[in-house]
Amino acid sequence: MKHRMLGRDGLEVSTLGLGCMGMSAFYGASDEAESVATLRRAIELGVTFWDTSDMYGFGANERLLATVLAEHRDAVQLATKFGITTDADGSRRVRNDPEWIRQAIDASLQRLGTDHVDLYYLHRRDPAVPIEEAVGAMASLVAEGKVRYLGLSEVNGETLRRAQAVHPIAAVQSEWSLWTRDLEDDVVPVARELGVGLVPYSPLGRGALTGAVTSLDQLAPDDFRRSNPRFADGNLDRNAVLVRAVADVAKEIGCTPAQAALAWLLAQGDDVVPIPGTRKVHRLGENAAAADLVLTPAQVEALSHAVPREAVAGQRYDARGMAGVNL
Repeated sequence: MKHRMLGRDGLEVSTLGLGCMGMSAFYGASDEAESVATLRRAIELGVTFWDTSDMYGFGANERLLATVLAEHRDAVQLATKFGITTDADGSRRVRNDPEWIRQAIDASLQRLGTDHVDLYYLHRRDPAVPIEEAVGAMASLVAEGKVRYLGLSEVNGETLRRAQAVHPIAAVQSEWSLWTRDLEDDVVPVARELGVGLVPYSPLGRGALTGAVTSLDQLAPDDFRRSNPRFADGNLDRNAVLVRAVADVAKEIGCTPAQAALAWLLAQGDDVVPIPGTRKVHRLGENAAAADLVLTPAQVEALSHAVPREAVAGQRYDARGMAGVNL
């Protein structure tokens, strides 16, 4: 597995990362044994940039990673996040206050079984807390050795500029894929001006771009995608036309649709490190192979043409979810 740099201060990670969320949350019942096998295989393949959060499975995902990190901590570039909390009644809110930041990192380190994380993200922004105050508190964690590098998730370009003025930001993690392109208008140019890396999550459109999801009946009753607008009745069928177009281009390239979608992102720049999520060993291998796939400019253009930005049906989140992004 090749490597790429995130930011200007030395954070080197595998060219493709591993999104671990689905191992513990949002996509139906989890299988810990299968997930652990996938994590161990990731080490073997060199997919060592692992992404988790304190809110995935209410901390369960961090504890899951700890079982493998205990043997392989030095091999992994470990990223986790804070900022989304769940109250006793099950409702969620965003906290960016310094007191919570300090509590959150200590709890994450305990669950992960490590004394530091390589990249610590502000998962969602609370506009009531100045970004300078939140990043200042995060910077103190760097000074203490609990965190090596700082990141932000789902912020806009202005917020990124303000954050960078307080402390170097290594990466912005936001949704980016063939069917989610709004990041390109604001965040990508600012990040490149400032030397901040880009970490696309859901680079396979929550599995849709693989062509594997053709009906809601395939999804578990508690699968998050059942309430996602792009998978809603009607929208799923409309978007299937785009998915088939990607599959046609992938066939011409000689790869799978997932590999084509990942290679398209990698072709956007050397500062891009997608983190496709999976809990299956065979999918991990398929995704990892995309790191060696070099597309021609014509192939990149063909994939872009297959999914016109205005053609994707449905927002990427419901109204509540959309209110919490690009802040």
